[in-house]
Amino acid sequence: MRVLVTGGSGYIGSHTCVQLLQNGHDVVILDNLCNSKRSVLPVIERLGGKHPTFVEGDIRNEALITEILHDHAIDTVIHFAGLKAVGESVARPLEYYDNNVNGTLRLVSAMRAANVKNLIFSSSATVYGDQPKIPYVESFPTGTPQSPYGKSKLMVEQILTDLQKAQPEWSICAAALFQPGRRAPVGRHGRRSARYSE
Repeated sequence: MRVLVTGGSGYIGSHTCVQLLQNGHDVVILDNLCNSKRSVLPVIERLGGKHPTFVEGDIRNEALITEILHDHAIDTVIHFAGLKAVGESVARPLEYYDNNVNGTLRLVSAMRAANVKNLIFSSSATVYGDQPKIPYVESFPTGTPQSPYGKSKLMVEQILTDLQKAQPEWSICAAALFQPGRRAPVGRHGRRSARYSE
């Protein structure tokens, strides 16, 4: 497969890229480095045993995404890019909706134009809100997130559900992630605390 991984230099994205490379896939990473560091790229290559292509850019840049999809003949997109700090999202809701929701719309629009219809979206356990029972299960109702971050992830899930219903040829999976481990066997590459710079 030829896979575009948005947010691929972040914590979860970088570990995913390593696995994809180890399994022989071609990987293109698109990341604006707001939640990660460029120094993770050689680590991904070393652990993955293969060189990923890196493009520094933003998922809201539809023209750039379209160019990447065409130039690299991408057939699948794994979408990790997004702002991720729950507390910060309360103070900066517009930035979260713009980046997480609008960015995904730009990504999907570029995918549609390039006829790339395989998408895995990294959602969040926050789409379930506060649930009385633990562990969470997929059958819990969504729709009660407590933060703009969680709401942005739920909005994207709803948009992608509507897209797949309208165009069933799309293969879309939303994976709700629950507290990814602090240390993986391959190390802490890609981990960076959320920061905002004016």
